[in-house]
Amino acid sequence: MTLAITYPTNDGDPADLLEVTEITEPPPPGLGQIQVDVRAFPIHPGDLYLMPPAPGQRAVAGFEATGVVAAVGPGVSTRTVGTRVTVFPNPGSWAQRINVAAEIAAPVPDSLSDEVAAQMVCNPLTALLLHRAAQQHFAVGFDGLVINNAANSAVGRLFTVWAEHHQIATIGVVRSAVRARQLAERYPAVPVVSTDNDEWAEQVRAIAGGRPIAAAVDPVGGQAAADLVSLLAPGGTHIAYGMLARENISLHASALVGGEIGLRGVTIGRWLTGAAPERRASDIAAATELAATQPSEFDVAGSYSLDQITDAVRHVTRPGKIGTVIVRT
Repeated sequence: MTLAITYPTNDGDPADLLEVTEITEPPPPGLGQIQVDVRAFPIHPGDLYLMPPAPGQRAVAGFEATGVVAAVGPGVSTRTVGTRVTVFPNPGSWAQRINVAAEIAAPVPDSLSDEVAAQMVCNPLTALLLHRAAQQHFAVGFDGLVINNAANSAVGRLFTVWAEHHQIATIGVVRSAVRARQLAERYPAVPVVSTDNDEWAEQVRAIAGGRPIAAAVDPVGGQAAADLVSLLAPGGTHIAYGMLARENISLHASALVGGEIGLRGVTIGRWLTGAAPERRASDIAAATELAATQPSEFDVAGSYSLDQITDAVRHVTRPGKIGTVIVRT
């Protein structure tokens, strides 16, 4: 038997549903698979949108984890026993031992701690996809600006790093003056405003100084998305990559039609099914390189053991959290 984080239903508070339980050890890895002894896994906000389990069964949670290859199945030549890997996206990753397709196991640089390795694929890959989506507007990379909502989040900070590296101008948007000061200290060249100031939208326009706001990347949705749309230049695009707000995005058609504003979503699930294998391999390599060269950007909000899963889940939504919550197995 092995320990895993499982849940009986997706109806309820994840902090109450997710529990440590014993599950059967996985069989020897099959064709194209490896078996991984998991050392740690991250809890991303999106992980708490639990998928419905099969009727009468408990489902193993999680999509990302890091560990050591314990066994290699037939047909696998790219990974060897003892190699450190991070796996993503693999449903059911939050267990002490898992079988995964070798092709979704990224090698971990020796320089990285388990806490950084556990978060080295999903968040930087999301930031990369947002960067690619924003670049589709002709003004981005020239005089155009990109609004980075929830800029203090793990993905938001990585997006700032991508943008600075590629000389894309951004404006960070956060929820409090304290967060704004923290970001300004961390990225002094990047302007940031706080929505706790009633004049925040005017502050954004003043910072833009007549330059077009070409895109807004947004993990929140709801009223925040509608506010961001109102700031976009003609031909601009609102790019949603999360659903933190429970309410719908409330927009009248006139908010889109007059300025030919676009709404689009970005998801790793679509990337997984739509991107060519060569593109996926290149993107994973880029995400890994970011972690290897910028490990200080991968803050750990807190580290927990398996039996502290309830506290870990509650920490994910705690106000003022900076970084990613990590669970060690």
